[in-house]
Amino acid sequence: MSSAPDSVKVAVVQGAPVPFDLKGTVEKVAKLTAEAGARGAELVLLPEAYVGGYPWGLAFGTAVGGRSPAGRRTWERYWSSAIEVPGPETAAFGNAAKEAGAYLAVGVVERDSTYSGGTLFCTLLYFGPDGRLLGKHRKLKPTAAERVIWGEGDGSTMPVVPTPFGRVGGLICWENYMPLARMTMYGKGVDIYLAPTADARERWQATLQHIALEGRCFVLGCNQFMTRDMYPADLEIREELKAWPEALCRGGSAAYGPMGDRIAGPLWDEEGILVAELDLR
Repeated sequence: MSSAPDSVKVAVVQGAPVPFDLKGTVEKVAKLTAEAGARGAELVLLPEAYVGGYPWGLAFGTAVGGRSPAGRRTWERYWSSAIEVPGPETAAFGNAAKEAGAYLAVGVVERDSTYSGGTLFCTLLYFGPDGRLLGKHRKLKPTAAERVIWGEGDGSTMPVVPTPFGRVGGLICWENYMPLARMTMYGKGVDIYLAPTADARERWQATLQHIALEGRCFVLGCNQFMTRDMYPADLEIREELKAWPEALCRGGSAAYGPMGDRIAGPLWDEEGILVAELDLR
């Protein structure tokens, strides 16, 4: 511990997505990572399902017992926006981490090509400042309608990554409500706990604060900012959005310390990068 630094600068990136545009999203990840690195961040966190998309308001034409043709076509479009791990996109993210000289954690929609023939998973990827892919976590239990689009992780991908400034790991969105999953992170000695999410309710802040207090760890909560007009104009199932507000996700990214103190944020109703210095002492 004597060789550990006294502090570390971290960045929580509340980015707006580029829905159904994989190339544009990969480019934006690189841009945002570079911006965070230029501000001195040694650890950069991007939101849940940032690459591939968290499809707020979309049901893909599904109902119990059926799916519409337009919904099936839109699903194919969504499936095509997911990435394989490893693949060219992960190489691009590793390069972005290397150029920024930072550890990078980014939420993606992962398309499995090894066993399942194409099941999608909500996945958190970890990259080192040398550009290497250090690990991945597949969300264990997608919430509610998320189970229409994502498979369930099997618990074998729950890494905690050692860094010069402590152990980094975490869980995705509402799996943070699973006590044994949190205990797994604490049992692995997590120091900086990542909680990327799609939950923009103000009460989510209580969850982040509770985890910080319970685990005596730093907690970084990261969300997207998204509005309805960000969806492509040619989206076939746009009518599914009629009942939704213009602001689909307000954000709420924040950082908390091990005593439950708020260090940065929450950031609402805009894109932005929260940079915070964590006192590791």
